[in-house]
Amino acid sequence: MERRESIEEGARSERREIILRAAAKVFARSGYFNAKVSDVARTAGIADGTVYLYFRNKEDLLTSIFSWAMGEFMSRAKSEIPVIIDPREKLRRFAQLHFSLIERERDVAIVFQIELRHSTKFMEKFSTTYLADYLQVLREIVEAGQREGKFRSQLNPKLVAKVMFGILDGMATNWVLSRKSNSLVMMVDPMIDIFLNGVTTSNA
Repeated sequence: MERRESIEEGARSERREIILRAAAKVFARSGYFNAKVSDVARTAGIADGTVYLYFRNKEDLLTSIFSWAMGEFMSRAKSEIPVIIDPREKLRRFAQLHFSLIERERDVAIVFQIELRHSTKFMEKFSTTYLADYLQVLREIVEAGQREGKFRSQLNPKLVAKVMFGILDGMATNWVLSRKSNSLVMMVDPMIDIFLNGVTTSNA
């Protein structure tokens, strides 16, 4: 009985992901406001009514796309970051994870960087939930670096975390809008160098 329930749950989870990927593709191609649930169903290869077995409406689809992607990112960040010793390398790995997800899921990136920004309701929820968790991971990295004497102790960890997010988010948006195929991950090292070392010389 338990095995059967596990198989059914796995099938349901797989179908849900198929619908989310289809929705991301449709929203990225047509724009959220122009897209229809029937478009999502057709792209997913299912009947229109099947979508409503998993999602309440089109808005639920939109926010679920981000929840799904953000959940994957945070899961990897919380499992991979703690095993790294050097806080500077922790920041580097965090940025790599962020950009690798953007590159791998371009449709999802378009939805988040462009479509979701039009929803005040979502952005309010994002700021108090997903962004708060994201910034906490960064803040803990900065605080660890301060304790070890790697980062300046007088800096506000919360502000540093927000600046880091601003840089990553801005670069991701520019990448999405440029429609170029250049690698974001390849930009991590020079970006981290600027973030940690600034732009002035030792003689300035």
